Amino acid sequence: MFRYKCVNMANRRAKREAVVKLQQVELTPVNLETTVRRSSRSTLEPKRLQYSPEDSKTEPSTKKRKTKTHNDNSKNNQRPETQNTKEEDSCIEDSDVAHTSGGHVELSAYELERLENIRQNQEFLSSINLFQATEEFKQLTRPKPSQKGLMRSQASAKEVLPVRKSLRLQNKEAVVLTLPPEPTGTLIYEQPTLPKMPPGPLPMHPLNMAEGSKLPSELLKLCSEDTTEERKVKLNMKEYCSALKSLRITEDRVAKVVKDRIFSAVFHPCNSSLLMAAGDKLGKIGLWKLGGDWGDDGVLLFEPHTRPVSCMAFSRTHSTQLLSLSYDGSLRCMDIEKAVFDDVYDSDSLKTFDFMSHDCSTLVVGNWYGEVAIVDRRTPGNSEESLHSLDPKTLRCVSVHPLQKQYFAVAESRVVSIYDSRCLKNKSQAVSQLHGHSLSISSAYFSPCTGNRVLTCCMDNYIRIYDTSALMTNPPLQTSIRHNMQTGRWLSKISAVWDPKQEDCFVVGSLSRPRRVQVFHESGLLQHSFLDEKNLSTVLSITAFHPTRNALMGGNASGRIHVFSD
Repeated sequence: MFRYKCVNMANRRAKREAVVKLQQVELTPVNLETTVRRSSRSTLEPKRLQYSPEDSKTEPSTKKRKTKTHNDNSKNNQRPETQNTKEEDSCIEDSDVAHTSGGHVELSAYELERLENIRQNQEFLSSINLFQATEEFKQLTRPKPSQKGLMRSQASAKEVLPVRKSLRLQNKEAVVLTLPPEPTGTLIYEQPTLPKMPPGPLPMHPLNMAEGSKLPSELLKLCSEDTTEERKVKLNMKEYCSALKSLRITEDRVAKVVKDRIFSAVFHPCNSSLLMAAGDKLGKIGLWKLGGDWGDDGVLLFEPHTRPVSCMAFSRTHSTQLLSLSYDGSLRCMDIEKAVFDDVYDSDSLKTFDFMSHDCSTLVVGNWYGEVAIVDRRTPGNSEESLHSLDPKTLRCVSVHPLQKQYFAVAESRVVSIYDSRCLKNKSQAVSQLHGHSLSISSAYFSPCTGNRVLTCCMDNYIRIYDTSALMTNPPLQTSIRHNMQTGRWLSKISAVWDPKQEDCFVVGSLSRPRRVQVFHESGLLQHSFLDEKNLSTVLSITAFHPTRNALMGGNASGRIHVFSD
């Protein structure tokens, strides 16, 4: 038994020494995989790939596996020590490591044949440029965002703080801190005031131009165009669909207009060029002329607010004026002719506004506390004419009837109410209410020409259209369209808006993949989907149609505007 253990230990030592010698042999990069010892008894015959007729002619010789039969009874009567010794010796003889008389280590025929197959496979893959094609495919899987518009600002140098040292290691005593006395009486919570820009007119200094630069003269000329021409004749659905299919997006029609997430965007009503405005999360407003040469690829950036710009609109009578409302409680008017941002209204936590008169001098403004204020721009100062409480929870959107300006719709918590501005009191009663929403409502708009429809978007993943041709107590629900509205906290809320040229069609962004923008009819039928895998790869939550031209734009969470035009 002792002799049997000694033989096994000697055999194992011999195999380990052979493997160590094999690892010390200088191999080429292709032969690095041969450092793993494999037995020819326990491995299957390798599968060989023939890539050319020349290779198929010469087939390498295969090594047959030797098997032992134990039919002789005398062999079974041998001692266990000698039988195991013979098996260990056969393992060494059949292994991939062979010893020569000179003590050098050589590879078996199987390993040489395996290395030859690896070399042939690598040559074949290199000949068809597979590795290069793989790298190119990785670069093309995700398109790069457009580099037009605002340039990415360089990261500011981080402040170097002093190294913290232990007072105990410096042999210093620790500073004894005493807690302040506990407050007595009742605590009064004071709501922190949001930072605002200084009151009064602010000069229009573009942030992306040299200090002291003036506005381009072409901008004032473009905004001063006569936009009082009549709207285009309403098209039938066949002509309208063909007009939508003619809209295209290219790389030049995507630009970064603001630095952060877009909360609102609007077209200027001029016809000679496409001029757009966008407001972002940081209170900045960007103007972009498609194909312009001023600023950064036609982009001018301003900072009239300090919080998200949630609502914007160009004046219909003074096309050089852009009104913008921010969460910081300020409503300002960008007057391009005067090159200033004028104060219009100042309050706390404003949310939305709309024009209540045809000359755009009177506005209805809503805040987060469920109140609406009637503001007259002709009155000196920046205060309201009257303030009325509507919903005790919140208020998200207001929309004025296009013909009967005394009526306006308010998107409250889970109902849309229509009020009459002539009958507003402290607790006003709604003229009619649109029910059927199970969660909060993000937007509600009257149809642009007649006001016979109200378009709502709700967080219960439905777009609803109500018939408001007769302002009764409970207008009927006309259409309900299933649409995903779960944008999360990093995207702006999706809102459906009417096409001002087409009374019965609206546009809405989508979370579906591939990314798209969809146009629906009021009956719920999908008219067209704008898709472009190369130039449209993000969610366009904010969308808008041009008031007169055949053009559509959408804004995303990175501050970029995508334009579809003919």
